[in-house]
Amino acid sequence: MLIRIVRMTFQEDQLEAFGQIFDRSKHQIRAFPGCQHLELLRDLDNPAVRITYSYWASAEALDAYRQSDLFRTTWAATKKLFADKPLAFSSERIEQVTDGQ
Repeated sequence: MLIRIVRMTFQEDQLEAFGQIFDRSKHQIRAFPGCQHLELLRDLDNPAVRITYSYWASAEALDAYRQSDLFRTTWAATKKLFADKPLAFSSERIEQVTDGQ
C-alpha cells in the first residue's frame, strides 16, 4: 500500500472554490481503481492549507490515477488557486502502533 500526502496552500479568497472542486470530485477519486482511502485535512496553524491524505493499492494505481482525465481536469482547476507550490509525498507504512494489543 502507498500513502499519498499532498499539502496545498491556497489563496485565502480561493478556499471556497477549492472546496467546490473537492466536493465535485471526491467520490470519483475515492471510487478510482486502487484508491482505498481519501481524507481532506486543514492545517490548524495555517487555515489556507489543505492536505489530502490517501491510500493507494500500489504506485501503479496512483500513477494510473495521475494519468487519468479525472486527475488532469481536477488538478488543472486546483492549481490555479494556489498561493504557494504544493508539496507531495508518497510513503509506505513501516509500522502501525495500536492500543497495546
